[in-house]
Amino acid sequence: MTSPQTWFITGGSRGLGRALTTAALDAGHAVVATVRGDHALPDHERLTVMTLDVRDRNAAHETVQRATDLLGGIDVLVNNAGHGMIGALEEASEEDARAIVDTNLLGPLWLSQAVIPIMRRQGGGHIVQISTVGAVGTMPMLGLYNSTKWGLEAFSEAMAAEVERFGIRVSLIEPGALDTEWAGASMRFSSPLDAYDAQRIEMFGTTEVPWPAGESSGGTTPEDAARVILARVAAADDPRLRVLVGDDAPAQVAAALELRQKDYALDPRFPTA
Repeated sequence: MTSPQTWFITGGSRGLGRALTTAALDAGHAVVATVRGDHALPDHERLTVMTLDVRDRNAAHETVQRATDLLGGIDVLVNNAGHGMIGALEEASEEDARAIVDTNLLGPLWLSQAVIPIMRRQGGGHIVQISTVGAVGTMPMLGLYNSTKWGLEAFSEAMAAEVERFGIRVSLIEPGALDTEWAGASMRFSSPLDAYDAQRIEMFGTTEVPWPAGESSGGTTPEDAARVILARVAAADDPRLRVLVGDDAPAQVAAALELRQKDYALDPRFPTA
């Protein structure tokens, strides 16, 4: 059991963000959960809900400072807010591209920039980036989403080496399939072109965009994922940067790395084991 901490969780109104908020409260921590609009988070004496659009850099810095002034500091930042995007790269509009980059990549950057000086003054802290196994490989029709998570992993890996000397830890959480609304109500779609209908059928079984609402696709529950993340934060002796979540995640990462290794190995100069 860790001593009480102050957690700052973006996208706290549903899915993994809500599960993390609940789990952190149940563990005795204080939580600032940010939301973009209406929410159904329960009242709790240790929960503060703040409105934040993570795409707004000034608002990100102001909200972090407001939380710090209110609670005295921030021990754990969880950059969870984000969304998916289905569509071939040719189909993506400028609005599609800017929206997902601003949310999934720049949002975590602005929040990380805002919290590092606070954690440095405190002598430590933990920045948790919600990534995906899709940050290791790619899938057709998910290229924009994959690119934002690859970028998140790149700056987070560099940041981890930069802030380690200040006692700040960084974790990249790589879930496989999560049983949330990510692939349902939260998913966004680019305007489809007929040329990609065959691929849509191969991958999703339909050309309908948005696709029909259906039952859960299954995967790790957000509550189980939240428990893994809380355990990671509590484990001060865990040296990992990347933390796999879900029984399906290790095999997906291994397959993606094997494909990349095979591609590099086509260059005869590339060292082989």
